Amino acid sequence: MVGLSYASVPLYDLFCRTTGYGGTVQKATESVNVVNSNINIRFNSDVSGSLKWYFQPIKRNITTKLGKNEIIFYKATNNSDVPIVGTSTFNVTPQKAGIYFNKLDCFCYEEQYLAPGESAELPVNFFISPDIANDPNTKDIKTITLSYMFFDAGEKVLEKYTNHNKSNQMVYKKLKNKKLENNYVKY
Repeated sequence: MVGLSYASVPLYDLFCRTTGYGGTVQKATESVNVVNSNINIRFNSDVSGSLKWYFQPIKRNITTKLGKNEIIFYKATNNSDVPIVGTSTFNVTPQKAGIYFNKLDCFCYEEQYLAPGESAELPVNFFISPDIANDPNTKDIKTITLSYMFFDAGEKVLEKYTNHNKSNQMVYKKLKNKKLENNYVKY
């Protein structure tokens, strides 16, 4: 099941980029056209039940000018006693705003390794195209929400980041199975 969850991340990314589904944003270069019109951006975060991470945006919302490059950060902390590699998906709502949300750089779909107790600040660099104000279907949008969800990438991916011997891998499996048996996440 974990393997299926991890495999679904790159497939979902490919599907969304191909079809535009789910408010898929545009990959862009730096904006050069800033206009004197503001839009609110909210930032949301979720963590799958199998991942013992704290994951939150450092700022919950900002107001920005259309076309202005922005950099915001999310903070991730591994609250478990084992190293974990996580990977995230994202979406933009309302979905019709996705085509105007231009990412310059972000951590989505990239593996993030965190040792027990380790934290990382993960940047997102983006701008909202000024064209959103000229589209009759999006003229009414005053707020856009960018949401990320982190998943455990699984033991096979973790092996790329650690030099565990077989006994350490067995300990990881036992801890992982115990966590799944207890079916809860404690923060």
